[in-house]
Amino acid sequence: MTQHNETPHGQDIDEETVLAGAHGSAVEDAAAASADETVLADASTPKPSVPHVVMPDLPTREMFEHTHTTGGADLDGDGTILASTPATSPATSTNTPAASATPVTPAGVAETILSPSQTATAAPSVTPPASATSATPSTPSSPALAGTTATVHNALPPIGAVAGSGAASNEEIADFKRHFSAIVDNVSQAVVGKETPVRQCVTALVAGGHVLLEDNPGTGKTQLARALANSVSVSFKRIQFTPDLLPSDVVGVTFYDQKSGEFSFREGPIFASIVLADEINRASPKTQSAMLEVMEEQKVTVDGHTHPVPQPFIVIATQNPIEQLGTYKLPEAQMDRFLIKTTIGYPSTEYSLDILRQVNITDRAGELGAVAGGDDILAMRTIANKVRVADAILEYIMRIVESTRHDESIAVGSSMRGALALTRCARVWAAADGRGYVIPDDVKALAVPVLAHRILLTSDAVFAANTPEDVLARILGEIPAPQLDVH
Repeated sequence: MTQHNETPHGQDIDEETVLAGAHGSAVEDAAAASADETVLADASTPKPSVPHVVMPDLPTREMFEHTHTTGGADLDGDGTILASTPATSPATSTNTPAASATPVTPAGVAETILSPSQTATAAPSVTPPASATSATPSTPSSPALAGTTATVHNALPPIGAVAGSGAASNEEIADFKRHFSAIVDNVSQAVVGKETPVRQCVTALVAGGHVLLEDNPGTGKTQLARALANSVSVSFKRIQFTPDLLPSDVVGVTFYDQKSGEFSFREGPIFASIVLADEINRASPKTQSAMLEVMEEQKVTVDGHTHPVPQPFIVIATQNPIEQLGTYKLPEAQMDRFLIKTTIGYPSTEYSLDILRQVNITDRAGELGAVAGGDDILAMRTIANKVRVADAILEYIMRIVESTRHDESIAVGSSMRGALALTRCARVWAAADGRGYVIPDDVKALAVPVLAHRILLTSDAVFAANTPEDVLARILGEIPAPQLDVH
């Protein structure tokens, strides 16, 4: 038996509840119908089987430049501009609302702040020639400068890779080529017939990057690293990566010295100019992560204290691509820290016969002597920073990098670090060829070893037996190279 509400308004509450329930059911029916339509619409739209990550492009330089008129609220006590507000014409600043904007000034306008007397006599802003340098903004003497016109030009890096650093002289380029060729020829005595990977390793050493050698056993990966270390009179350490290797075995450890009664830091093998990380993929991810900071920032932090590594500094890591038992794949973050990834391959029949004729030589790299010093490498790095890179070459590099971000076969394209790495390597490659300027062939020769390990292919591309090297070779063939007038 149902008990009814005895309140005076009980009948009204019951009727309202019934009406609300009927209205709610109608709303739920409409929502269900809309959901059915949404499901049918989504089902009719084909979806790709593999998601494609589209990375946004960089904004243009014009987006950073604007002109505005500052009011009293736009300046602080020292007369510094606080915010970027829409500009008004100086002649009508007292009668026109602050929301009316003035046309954007062209790129390269010098940063100026005009006084009230100047704005009263000259309404339009004066644009200096493009060759003029950006001036330092003057500080107004009083904060109450309402209606003053200010052309704000945000701080941007100068156009060009070596703007402001000067150009390398012919003597510097000749000295660079001589030292570069001497190191390459010396290393080639131990790793015969492999000039291209040797040049790539020397390029990474001069550019200040790291190299990942991935090849089958017995191709001379360790021999190449030891030959490069013996060719330059700098410190050299070798780390044999194993599954039980700890991070402290790589970077060092802080211990208590009973003699002095203080804690001391004992440096690990990473504190050397040339470090050979042999079979790096055999170490655990915890040990691999100990290399991230030193490979990017070239310093080591242990127990809250930061220790810089000697200069020049390069990590030459090796790994075997065919043996996967007991190995740990390198994460993408660490792969992106390698400047160049290359392979050596087997020597040709002619060079193989020469090696067999010298079978009594058991350690070819150990018999090499130094042909350059650490100061020579640093001097070569300074010269490489002066190699001229035209804007057309920079645009060519960015078109290659952006193509990796939008290609259908690539899930994740190259980062901006890859573009910077390609630019630095191209300058070293040009100086090693005896030129003080970069040409498109320098970019083409280094695009694959610099960018291939920085991209991830889609599942469809992997199933189609495509490799990152194949995709980059296709992209290089599709993008036209710029025509430069070197004269």
